[in-house]
Amino acid sequence: MSIRKIMCACMILGSIVVPALAQADTDIIVTTPPPPVRTEAAPAAREGYIWAPGYWKWENGEHVWVEGHWVEARLHSHWVPDRWEQQDSTHWHFIPGRWETE
Repeated sequence: MSIRKIMCACMILGSIVVPALAQADTDIIVTTPPPPVRTEAAPAAREGYIWAPGYWKWENGEHVWVEGHWVEARLHSHWVPDRWEQQDSTHWHFIPGRWETE
């Protein structure tokens, strides 16, 4: 394989991996409390999936509602929903949804 092909492959891989890693490590702390969680009716159960409820995400300086969605189930795990936690009297920290092993 030529050095040119190797460099090209590295550039392409870097353009995919680096943004994903940067996004994964983003810690979102804001001083604007999220609005109350919206009540959503979860659809009928779907085999092999669990319902991840909606949540408020921080986008362009404001809270934006993200509707609930189906997430493929994982054996021996349960889904912990996205949420905001109050850190002190003026700061809110976003905690992304994730799988936890049972």
